[in-house]
Amino acid sequence: MMRILATIRIALSALKRNKMRTLLTTLGMIIGVAAVIAMVSIGNGAKAQIEAQIAAMGQNVILVFSGSFSRGGARSGWGGAGTLTIEDSEAIQREIAGVTVISPEVRTRAQVAAGNQNWNTQILGESPDYFSIRQWPIIAGTSFTAQDLRSASKVAILGKTVVDQLFPGEDPLGQIIRVKNVPFIIRGVLTPKGLSVQGQDQDDLIIIPYTSAMKRVQRVTTLGLIIVQVAKPTLLNSAQQQIIELLRQHHKIIPGKDDDFTVRNQQEIAEMATAQSKTMTLLLGAVAGVSLVVGGIGIMNIMLVSVTERTREIGIRMAIGARGRDILLQFLIEAVTLSLIGGLLGIGLGIGFSHWLTFQMNWPTLVPSEWVLYAFGFSAVVGVSFGFYPARKASRLDPIEALRYE
Repeated sequence: MMRILATIRIALSALKRNKMRTLLTTLGMIIGVAAVIAMVSIGNGAKAQIEAQIAAMGQNVILVFSGSFSRGGARSGWGGAGTLTIEDSEAIQREIAGVTVISPEVRTRAQVAAGNQNWNTQILGESPDYFSIRQWPIIAGTSFTAQDLRSASKVAILGKTVVDQLFPGEDPLGQIIRVKNVPFIIRGVLTPKGLSVQGQDQDDLIIIPYTSAMKRVQRVTTLGLIIVQVAKPTLLNSAQQQIIELLRQHHKIIPGKDDDFTVRNQQEIAEMATAQSKTMTLLLGAVAGVSLVVGGIGIMNIMLVSVTERTREIGIRMAIGARGRDILLQFLIEAVTLSLIGGLLGIGLGIGFSHWLTFQMNWPTLVPSEWVLYAFGFSAVVGVSFGFYPARKASRLDPIEALRYE
């Protein structure tokens, strides 16, 4: 034990004698580890953004999009064709097992006016169940009702941003807004949600009954989207398949023909949305990992130079009783120490840079604790891997030849 402690002291003393060289050698590891931490943090931040956006849709949600079909060589994307109807949504509610609530959706943008104020905002036609699906309570007033749907009532629920723009310092409840010159009575105001993970203002919208949107605002007979919520996550896949079969029957789509709708459950949407961010994270981490390898090569290079410079010292130590494994351990300790110091400083720099990006550049970052451990562990492995060859070379020197070395 005493021999090992003495070897450690000698190794650390050798590093202290060449402070500048030690610092420059560790710089490669510092930059490499910091780059890995920062790049993975950026990738994880992007992934967390997407996951938060998916979670904002609600729990156990299936989305039925209008469109995504092929006709005459032309292919349309989601919402590109009006192929969903109110009858489709009613059939889904009535016939699909596990469905709890549903909200047909019609979406547009319009210039709205109130008194001498006007504002361009998003108009959503929804059912009363939309607020429970999105877990979005009304802070003032009340929601519209099933009777409002049946009669296509001209009532509206406003987001906080629209209230601030059209009714600054006023109570909007009971007042009139005009949507494409159609008067709507303000029934309620939504709880503020602020900016989304993508920086969009979630409170800049007006929600009206979807029947009112179809008949009075857009004058259409089809839906752009049907939002379906099921009772529990285990029902998502089975309910999705049942919806596909039901809509194919309703739309009289024969076997072998493309669907004129697209059905995606929340898990699928999350997987598709996060696939790119996962790839980006791995790519960024791999690129940054190259700098770690470069740092390891730098350590090997310096340790080889050190062996050459200290050949006579090694010969003297071996002549007075040091064994080959003592020399091997000494140089391994030096290499690992360089790597670990570089790793620790790199972790601090990487975390600090990630926080700087978040607070100064508004980039979402998320520092993963497991990657901090990976980076630290990898720096130790680099020290052993790239330090072993120089250490082995030093331990195998012939004492007589080493003492003669000038």
